[in-house]
Amino acid sequence: MTPAPSHPKKPPPPRSAAELRSDNLQRQARLRGQRRARFEREGERPIGRNLALMGSLGWLIVIPTLAGIAAGVWLDRTFATGVFWSGALLTAGLALGCWLAWQRVMEEQKDKWKKPSK
Repeated sequence: MTPAPSHPKKPPPPRSAAELRSDNLQRQARLRGQRRARFEREGERPIGRNLALMGSLGWLIVIPTLAGIAAGVWLDRTFATGVFWSGALLTAGLALGCWLAWQRVMEEQKDKWKKPSK
């Protein structure tokens, strides 16, 4: 075991609000420059790819929602429970669909920032 230092490290001095804004401004300028360079290198995404993403997001939300409704209606008719299962499974299907769509968008974001292999 190594012995503990005899004196603890001093924390860095607090930074002023102006310094923090300056750092943030520099970071934002650097990010904008990187985005512009990437756009100039790769160009704009094709409209077809954007439309395909919108279509897939729609189906990712609609299909689980409709499946939840169908299962709920079947359970409600089978057990004569009114709209109990329809409402519950509609909500569950919608939540699942939104989660799937979110995962798809995050996957697209990851692909967007991935470095091209050239």
